[in-house]
Amino acid sequence: MNITILDDYHDTVRHLPCFAMLDGNQVTIWNDHVQDDDVLAERLAETEVLVLIRERTKIRGPLLERLPKLRLISQRSVYPHIDVPACTRLGIILSSYQHPGSPCFAAAELTWALVMACARQIPAQVASMKAGRWQTGAGHTLRGKTLGVFGYGRISREVLGYGRAFGMQLLAWGRPASMDRARADGIPVADSKQAFFEQTDVLSLHMRLVDATRGIVGAEDLARMKPTSMLINTSRAGLIAPGALVAALQSGRPGMAGLDVFDHEPLLDTTDPLLNMDNVVCTPHIGYVTFEEYQLQFTEIFEQIECFLAGTPSHVINPEVVPR
Repeated sequence: MNITILDDYHDTVRHLPCFAMLDGNQVTIWNDHVQDDDVLAERLAETEVLVLIRERTKIRGPLLERLPKLRLISQRSVYPHIDVPACTRLGIILSSYQHPGSPCFAAAELTWALVMACARQIPAQVASMKAGRWQTGAGHTLRGKTLGVFGYGRISREVLGYGRAFGMQLLAWGRPASMDRARADGIPVADSKQAFFEQTDVLSLHMRLVDATRGIVGAEDLARMKPTSMLINTSRAGLIAPGALVAALQSGRPGMAGLDVFDHEPLLDTTDPLLNMDNVVCTPHIGYVTFEEYQLQFTEIFEQIECFLAGTPSHVINPEVVPR
């Protein structure tokens, strides 16, 4: 079987123990990122099974129509980047395990790493020492502060657990179903969205990006945050209204931001405002990028390929294709 893996930026997949599951197949791995359909059509011309790493490359109808040999797309988690109706129309199976009940611990840990980096000014302090200087400022203690999660689900539960261990007050907000889950777990819920943004010292976003959540955080929300507060986003950049975060940080509310997601990825423009602000800590969408998490995710992705080759496709998003 001709298998292609896209967007393996740091050439990690071939070094995973689970990669042996693909033995006997012809596997091509691309380490760069390309979104141009002409280039992708050429690269994928012989591909029968396409492996995607999360949402790094958009796979839309016009491209799929140029891939007559493609039979399976195997990936993990959500799939807003894939044209599912086009897959169905063309007889391409989409397998994507949704890992119910299992949080991405790596993403939760990265969220807390950004909290700590912002609170204690870790990047600035490290840069100061490398430049031959000593302390460059005073950070902030987390104990006694209020940690708020916007959206209550698998990852935010873990983040709240870290906050509890650090002696923080906990607070939640989100859509009605999300707030009901928080209350059921004994997590205090803010009286209103306005109060949530006003009260939190550390505000972390934990929602999927769908039509209902796109731009759910607006300029007026950010303006309610304290000058000493920080906003953490390891979910999706589109949760914040376009341009609102840069303007808010420039005006001093919130005082800091820790970001792992951006409107355009990969973000390689060194002139981007977010990369040039002293009150912003940026990481290149590495929330789920750990060796252990990759091993877990790709084991599941390759198991889907094994099931497909055995004639019993698993975790199929468009089951109407299977009888064909």
